[in-house]
Amino acid sequence: MGADMLLFLFLTLAAAAAAAGQRPSTVTVGALFTYESTIGRAARLAIELAVDDVNADNVVLAGTKLNLISHDTNCSSFLGTMEALELMEKKVIAVIGPQSSGISHVISHVVNELHVPLLSFAATDSTLSASEYPYFLRGTISDYFQMHAVASIVDYYQWKQVTAIFVDDDYGRSGVSVLGDALAAKRARISYKATIPPNSDADVITDILFRANMMESRVFVVHVNPDTGMRLFSIAKKLQMMTSGYVWIVTDWLAAVLDSSRSRDLNDMSHIQGIIFLRHHTPESDAKTKFISKWNNVARNRSIDSALNSYGFYAYDSVWIVARAIDRFLNSGQQINFSTDARLHDSNGSTLRLSTLKIFDGGQQLLQQLLLTNITGLTGQVRFDSDRNLVQPAYDILNVGGSGSRLIGYWSNYSGLSVTSPEILYRKPPNTSTSTQRLYSVVWPGDTTTKPRGWVFPNNGQPLRVGVPNKPSFKELVSGGTGHDNVSGYNIDIFNAAIKLLPYPVSCEFISIGDGISNPNYDNIISRVSTNHLDAAVGDFSIVRNRTKIAEFTQPYIEAGLVIVAPVRRENSSAWAFLKPFTVEMWCVTGALFLFVGVVVWILEHRTNEEFRGSPQQQVVTIFWFSFSTMFFAHRQDTVTALGRFVLIIWLFVVLIINSSYTASLTSILTVQQLATGITGIDNLIASGLPIGYQTGKFTRNYLIQELNVPESRLVPLSTVEEYADALNRGPKNGGVAAIVDEMPYVKIFLSSHCNFRIVGQEFTKEGWGFAFQRDSPLATDLSTAILELSESGQLLRIHDKWFTDPSCSSEDSGLGAVRLSLGSFWGLFMVCALICVFAVMIFFARLCCQYSKYSSSGAVEPVDAAAVTAVSVDEIQPTKPKPTRLASVKELMQFVDKKEEEIKKIMERRSSIKDTRAAGSADSSAKKVLADFKSFR
Repeated sequence: MGADMLLFLFLTLAAAAAAAGQRPSTVTVGALFTYESTIGRAARLAIELAVDDVNADNVVLAGTKLNLISHDTNCSSFLGTMEALELMEKKVIAVIGPQSSGISHVISHVVNELHVPLLSFAATDSTLSASEYPYFLRGTISDYFQMHAVASIVDYYQWKQVTAIFVDDDYGRSGVSVLGDALAAKRARISYKATIPPNSDADVITDILFRANMMESRVFVVHVNPDTGMRLFSIAKKLQMMTSGYVWIVTDWLAAVLDSSRSRDLNDMSHIQGIIFLRHHTPESDAKTKFISKWNNVARNRSIDSALNSYGFYAYDSVWIVARAIDRFLNSGQQINFSTDARLHDSNGSTLRLSTLKIFDGGQQLLQQLLLTNITGLTGQVRFDSDRNLVQPAYDILNVGGSGSRLIGYWSNYSGLSVTSPEILYRKPPNTSTSTQRLYSVVWPGDTTTKPRGWVFPNNGQPLRVGVPNKPSFKELVSGGTGHDNVSGYNIDIFNAAIKLLPYPVSCEFISIGDGISNPNYDNIISRVSTNHLDAAVGDFSIVRNRTKIAEFTQPYIEAGLVIVAPVRRENSSAWAFLKPFTVEMWCVTGALFLFVGVVVWILEHRTNEEFRGSPQQQVVTIFWFSFSTMFFAHRQDTVTALGRFVLIIWLFVVLIINSSYTASLTSILTVQQLATGITGIDNLIASGLPIGYQTGKFTRNYLIQELNVPESRLVPLSTVEEYADALNRGPKNGGVAAIVDEMPYVKIFLSSHCNFRIVGQEFTKEGWGFAFQRDSPLATDLSTAILELSESGQLLRIHDKWFTDPSCSSEDSGLGAVRLSLGSFWGLFMVCALICVFAVMIFFARLCCQYSKYSSSGAVEPVDAAAVTAVSVDEIQPTKPKPTRLASVKELMQFVDKKEEEIKKIMERRSSIKDTRAAGSADSSAKKVLADFKSFR
């Protein structure tokens, strides 16, 4: 068995060696690109040099020559397809190119059928995906990353709208589609798309740029082909679009043009002053330096006018990627074989020679080897991720100035914008936070270093369509009409004053919305702004959540929180008005606490203080007198114990609070107005179940229903000041309302002429009024700045004082009566006072118990008086009395408590003295007895 196994292994190794030894002497690959193009001229020579370097290498494809067959696609999808089919007839196993994204879409279908891998060094269209084109592989950076780099630049300078100028083909449309998504992620957008048909003449480009210049955005992103892009800037300069205030961000095609120009035409450079453009980032290396030198020498010898650009580096690396993949493919024992596809046959006398197209049998295996590439090329690390994109995509960001350009930063998918090269950042943790994004200063068009605003009012001859509500009441705020002469009010004055502060002219056309008989729906007006039926809405528009979702609001120019208005009446005084400050419970608890404190102080002072002693009747009177005299701080009794004084200090503080509160409440009850309905705030209003009035068309109705859960049946719509007054005067019993919920500016106007109503409670929302514009409109930002300027200059206050007059009601009627004070306002204070009293009594009784224990253990009951005690000799002292009964003990304890503390101390001292005398007498008797016994014994 062992011999058979060894023989099998030997035969297997021999077969593998034989297969490896059958490596072909030549492998053929194809190349498709446009020879006479900015990219093609650099790539053609780079590819030839790469093939020479591969064939001169002793490691890669050792013993096998790499044969390259190139075809010119002439920037035509049709010719490119024909050239690709002709190339397939020559049994190529891989194709390098094409450079055009449009041609790549067409040719990818061909290579998918024939299983020939296609590696493009210049097709950046992100829609060339692996799922649709499995045999397509991109050897350069996808436009997906380039457009995210552009979006990062736009976000860095805080622009919100851009105009996209792009060529109308697969390459341009795909790039702008990705740009729109990238900008949306940064809360920006493409406001206008200017499409340039391929091969457009100067007149067409002029018309397209003229229309783009009529739009409001001044940030232009240009994504066109290298061979036609420079004409665009020449025309833009003639249209005065390369002056101050404009921003031009150009994709990597311009870098290819500038890098390929050996002697830059100064006239062409004058057309692009101040623009920002991107270029593929390729790290510096010795290999790159040697290749550039070699390319320039060969180009000089061949009299090639153009210079090398970054696409030449990718073309050179693409050849090496294919060569190394073929080398691994052959080393694995794979053979280069082709088979016939039964679907490809000539019929009906066709001359297309479809039968000559063969399927590469090892196409799938070679594709896998391409995907396993991991080398260091001229462009840096060459490796593909799971989406078949090159890892570590990065761009240089440059700024044109003078006769050249300067580097202002980098962008990489790893760390975003930075002034540090990506190679250094790759050695650090990734960080794309906003705080770390940075670029060097830029010289913008017009030779200015001031960042352009990026937006102007559109110069299309159309005035700003401004919607103004036309209401039957509150004309002080806004009075609708058509034209400047027919609109007026507080809001209109602020808007006109802010418009005058803008650094550019804005013409407005005021459009009245509403019939002037009933209030229009304000939410509908905001919706008309969001649907482009209006450009702006000016009036008393509250900035609330649902409106900010569909429109852009300026800085609030006035606070407008919701308040409650209720009727008030003068409270008539009565003989018992002095009892009204406190509720019944408050009176009862306060009186009980007075008595409780009096009892506590009596307990603490009775055994020490003569003023708290006497007959039972006198002591009861003392307790009552002391308790209630503290209300006026007129108590005559002095406290002598520490606990008594401590309790009294706390109680006098409580009395001070009670007196102050009573005085303030009684003053309010006797002098100011009282609420007629008893409504004191929003919670009380909701719980009352009474009808509530609101202003028609405003957000108040939805707020009460959706946020406060007030039933719709309780809400009464009102429109005019007269309706407000009538509904409040009638009250809920007569078909009116208990209160009205409205915004503060309306309430101020209403109360200025109606003195029998007042604001109840505090504002329970915090809104403001602002001007509404379409989403992401720069006008909202500029007007917000203007409103702040009006506020700082004091003009905003002067406009307010012009329209909001002082109320005609007298100031003495301005207050509302206070609510009767209940126990809930004082229970904490009362509880603290009671706890302190209880604590003091506990300490007192603890001391009393200790003292009584010492008193009880001191022996016999003392004589009736001190004289009798001194008259009794030691020999006459009687033995201790028998133990008293329980009743006698209680009686003795009560007598002990009632005695003065000074007497107790004297008795205990006498008892101690008697014990000492008795002990001395007992000792003498014992001595005499011992002496007598001794004599008897003798």
